[in-house]
Amino acid sequence: MPLTPGESDRLLLHLEASLAQRRRDRGLRLNVPEARALIADAVCEWARDGLSLVETRDRAANLLSATDVLPGVAEALGEIRVEARFDDGTRLVVVKDPCGPAAASDAQVQDAWVPVARATIEFSNEAPTAIGLTSHIHLAEVNPRLRLDRSAAFGMRLAIPTGETVWINAGESIQLPMTPIAGERVVIGNSGVIDGSLDDPAVRSRALETLRNCGYLDVVDGVHVGDLASADTAIASLMAARRAADEATS
Repeated sequence: MPLTPGESDRLLLHLEASLAQRRRDRGLRLNVPEARALIADAVCEWARDGLSLVETRDRAANLLSATDVLPGVAEALGEIRVEARFDDGTRLVVVKDPCGPAAASDAQVQDAWVPVARATIEFSNEAPTAIGLTSHIHLAEVNPRLRLDRSAAFGMRLAIPTGETVWINAGESIQLPMTPIAGERVVIGNSGVIDGSLDDPAVRSRALETLRNCGYLDVVDGVHVGDLASADTAIASLMAARRAADEATS
């Protein structure tokens, strides 16, 4: 069975991490690629185990210490970023000072730059637990238990510094700033309903219809669409729809 680019990258990361772990088990101190691979692989596996983003990030920050790596590695690894698939979708996990605190570099200071907000949008958390939104998640695809105007959020991300997370408590409604996703504006992954250009009208229409049909809470022309019962099964419904589509084209 052919692998997707994401699946190939995941297997390569796991292979690199396995080699790093074998060297660590032999008492060798890790270099930059080895330390990065070991931590990134652990993040992906903990997410797969069902840990939350915060739990995963905190564990990853304590996986290695300065004594586990070669001199200079802790300073070189100011932070590690890896996209991992959690129970509620793909999230960017930013692990700061993964081998112990080091002096902040100019690049890290610059990375705290806050993007200019182009609009604001209301999020209402209808889940019984708090939900976190990271800085680079495509807002139209966020947790199905968050109610928002997903059409207005299409092609947008939060206007907050890279790596930060905003938590919305259960039952809370808040207004948050957002800004267009920059670069080539191609989204691959997350819920998987885009896998293409954000500026393609056909992709946009298909993606929004799929999310609503699968149970993602939405606001359409001021009218609430979907309920919590359907949102609770939205991820499973989406995965089933994707499998059916793959079988139809194979």
